[in-house]
Amino acid sequence: MNEHPFAEFIKILGKGKKGSRPLTQDEAYRAMKMIMADEVEPIQLGAFLMLMRVKEETPEELAGFVQAARESFQAGKQGLDIDLDWSSYAGKRRHLPWFILATLLLAESGVRILMHGAEGHSENRVYTQDVLALLGVASAGSIEEAGQQLQQHGFSYLPLRVFCPKLYDMVQLRPLMGLRSPVHTLVRLLNPFNAEYTIQGIFHPSYRQVHQKAALLLRYPHMAVLKGEGGETERNPDVDCLVQSVHHQVLSEEIWPALFKRRHIRPDELRPEQLKQLWQGDYNDEFAEATIVGTTAVVLKFLGKADTQEQAHTMAQGLWQNRNRARFK
Repeated sequence: MNEHPFAEFIKILGKGKKGSRPLTQDEAYRAMKMIMADEVEPIQLGAFLMLMRVKEETPEELAGFVQAARESFQAGKQGLDIDLDWSSYAGKRRHLPWFILATLLLAESGVRILMHGAEGHSENRVYTQDVLALLGVASAGSIEEAGQQLQQHGFSYLPLRVFCPKLYDMVQLRPLMGLRSPVHTLVRLLNPFNAEYTIQGIFHPSYRQVHQKAALLLRYPHMAVLKGEGGETERNPDVDCLVQSVHHQVLSEEIWPALFKRRHIRPDELRPEQLKQLWQGDYNDEFAEATIVGTTAVVLKFLGKADTQEQAHTMAQGLWQNRNRARFK
């Protein structure tokens, strides 16, 4: 019986402590290309994903995976007019997703944001798509609808299952495997419509530099990865926030200091309706407001709309104070 072509990549990863090695960028590209073309048996896919999960991805592997995935759906050719690509895949568990209000605040100021994500793959988490629905913000059912939403509102949430069902199916393997896989990592870097600026939040320290270097290999003009609360692109105002960026092939990083001297107590339960109440001015929460303003400030500086952290923070406060409070009524 002839050896399956995909076995090459499983052997590279699975030959033990002394015999195994990481994939090169080209090998990662070829492996993911076969996966996206359904040229891999289910048992091979499971073995490959878990071998990658145990060793963790290198920047070269991640860049190769993203290249192949982007080629498979070619969404960028449809030319949506966006300023910022924002990935949202983690879901929130400890705090509400206040960053959603930051994105809508930025959209009100004229920043066109395309957000993409996947819902429901981990238990006990609040996902962006569900909260947007509660706010009356419909997810796009097609790329064409996303374009219409961007033109009308400056914001659109496009589910992964709409523009790349194959990757969505692999994300949904998490309950079956019991673990996240490299797919949960690569989807954050997809930038499906070739936005000049792309931002993402990563909680685990070791992964943030991997994403930064992968963006360098992918030659993304501007990419920022921040220490995101719960793995989402959200600045936690209780702690220092590290932002690692790529600007035209130059790596940089900066620390945004904590906005409070003492940490806040996490809520006993998450009540998503509080997002609407806070926006409308019917609910007060200093942690939530600082999260929104702080996240907005990081994005404003990343986009080059402010030169300093202080200027960005002042601008973000002004946007929050002058928001359209009747938006969700």
